[in-house]
Order: sequence, then C-alpha cells, then structure tokens
Amino acid sequence: MTSIAIIGGGAAGAFCAAELSRLHPDWIITVLEAGARPMAKLAITGGGRCNITNTFAGVESLESVYPRGARLMKRALGRFGWKDCLEWFKARGVLFTVQEDQCVFPASQDAMQIVRTLEREMRLGGVQVMCRCRVLKIDSDLTITFSSPERSETLLGQGQYSHSIKPDRVILASGGGTAEILSGTGIHLEPPVPSLFTLKLSDSGLRALMGITVQNVRLGLAGTKFRSTGTLLLTDWGVSGPATLKLSSYAARHLAEKGYKGTLLVNWLDADEETATEMLSSLSCSAGKMLVNTHPQQLSERLWRFLLEKAKIRPDCRWGELGGKGRARLLNILTADTYEITGRARFKEEFVTCGGVSLSEINPDTMQARGIDGLYCCGEVLDIDAVTGGFNLQAAWSTAWIAAHSI
Repeated sequence: MTSIAIIGGGAAGAFCAAELSRLHPDWIITVLEAGARPMAKLAITGGGRCNITNTFAGVESLESVYPRGARLMKRALGRFGWKDCLEWFKARGVLFTVQEDQCVFPASQDAMQIVRTLEREMRLGGVQVMCRCRVLKIDSDLTITFSSPERSETLLGQGQYSHSIKPDRVILASGGGTAEILSGTGIHLEPPVPSLFTLKLSDSGLRALMGITVQNVRLGLAGTKFRSTGTLLLTDWGVSGPATLKLSSYAARHLAEKGYKGTLLVNWLDADEETATEMLSSLSCSAGKMLVNTHPQQLSERLWRFLLEKAKIRPDCRWGELGGKGRARLLNILTADTYEITGRARFKEEFVTCGGVSLSEINPDTMQARGIDGLYCCGEVLDIDAVTGGFNLQAAWSTAWIAAHSI
C-alpha cells in the first residue's frame, strides 16, 4: 500500500493531505507537525479572520504581488486559482465575502472555520496527524529522521526520541525557514530572510504622531529602485500599514543585507513635483490665510503641523509671506521627505519568510524536486512569497493542490 509523509501541518500541508486523501482514500497518509497542533498560524492569520485569498482584480502584474515566484505562480494559478479555492471550500460548507480591496474572507469572519474544515477533511480521509514531531533531516532516498515524545531506542534529550521512516513519497510543506532539513540532499536552497515587517524609525517627532493614517503615500528606499504605494500608518516605533509591508516584501533581501538600516523616502502626496506644485498653488489662492489652517485633504492637521515645522516654516505664516525658498522647502518635504530606518518590527502574528527551496530545483508542473524522485514541495518552504492580501495563502493552496494531483 502506498505511504505518503507530509512534513508540516500548516495551510499547505493540511490542504495537500485533505486533497490527497480524497483522491486516494486507500493510501496511508501521515502528517508530521512540529508544533502542538496543526494550522496554528492559519488560525491567527488575518487577525483571526483568515484572508484566505484575493480576487486579483486590479493586479497589473503578478510581480507586483509576488516579488519572488511570480513566474511559477502564473502557471500554478492557471491550474488552481482563487475561484477554484473558493469552490473547494464552498463544497464543504464555507461561505465567503469579498472586501472592497478584493481580499476574500470566510463570511463567518472566523479563521477557525477554515481550520476545522481542513481538520474534518483529513479525519474523514483517514489522515494520521502526528504533532510534536520535528523533522531533523530528509535523505535523498526519502528517509526521514525526526524527533518526537514517543519512545524509541535513541534518546535525544529533553524527553525527545529519534525516529526514522521511509515512505514512498514525501511532501515538504514545513513553512518558511525550514528548508535546511534538505541540506544533505544537494538541493539548492535560497537563504531565508524575513518579509512583511514594519519599520522602526529614529524620528521621535514622527513617532509621537502614532495612530495617524495617511492614504495614498509613496515610499522608497534611498539609493535603490524599491518603491511602494498605499496606506501608511504611523506607529510609536515608526511606520506600518500596506505601503510599508509592500516595501518590506519587495526589499526583503536588500534590507536584510543592510542590517535593516537605511533611509526611508516618503512622498506624502504620492505625486510628482509638478502635481504637488499645483496642489500647493490651489491651497495658497488666498494669500492672507495661515498655512496651518489650509492643508492637503489627505494629511491630518497634526501631521501637517509636523511637516511645516520640519520644513522650518512657522505655523502662523501666511501663504503670502511664504516666499520662493519656503515654498521649495515645503514642496521637498511633501514629495521627498526622509527618515532614518533603525530596524524592523514583526507585523502582528503574521510573518512570512522569503527564501527556501530554489524554484530552479522544482518542476512547476508537478512541484517535484528535479533531483530527487518522489520528493515534492509546496507552500512557503518554496522560494515564493507575496505581499499582504491573501496572496501567500493562495500560493499555499495552489502549490499544494498541484503536488497532490501530481502524486
């Protein structure tokens, strides 16, 4: 009888196990999960609501949402896309709602509904889920060595015993930062580094404005081509929000190499110099008005006061008194403001890692490793990662579905 071992009980591993058991109910399918329970990360994603996928409406290019892995994802989405994902879960009783930003959530707004659905499907399919089983290595002959509390002859310490199994097929779905268990197989691994994080800034004045949200901001990293747009949230440590998270995703490797230090560029108006000049001209149509009382609509009064101060302009200065030099300083602050980056901060409980199994090692049509027959990879263990919005989970569903059907 065919035996399958799935390493990792997260979104990709659980979905792959559920689908594989549906296709082959007579196979022996075992999930080895390092944690105390499967899908712990899935249970808290989306603030506990589970942003399960995205409609991709308005996505101009896959590269804009998948900084790494866009080419493979184009093929994978053609096989099992967001509509297929929703149909799969709808057939099992889950209803969905689509937000204005095209993020898709279960109508229940409860991530545990997705977790329970996958747990039920695995249970109905006879999948054995073994928790607290940490895989130590996978050999090229598919032998898996792992530790668990179950007794065996070899004691590793701290109540953990060493075990080994040799299934017919292995699916690696162990998540980000875990691909090193393949280090003895010769498969090329991209070094793992964090993605999707917020930025710590040194400017105490800006940090004092925590809680302010600014729509339509353009961010960049000085000396690079990395740019992002979207909503910016000011925090007590620096900046967060979609614009920051996208920038951190695009520049994940660069920022890691620089020790999470650099200069953040902020265009508060997401406008070029000419457009920004026209905006200032419309604000200054009444020369007698004080600058502090007339500010761009997207900037709050508190933030506007801060920016005026940074541009060395008195709050009680009137537009007619501003002069050419003062106007130039204000224009520069609005379109090319700078802040020192001092580090990174984790984004709530949602964390993503770029790096993992190099996509050059994977057959995109099957998710099988090119050099090892019978070894398949899916989910975040691959060098695929995305910006926020349900794209990372869709990558998990798509690659897991392909692996299950290829086997």
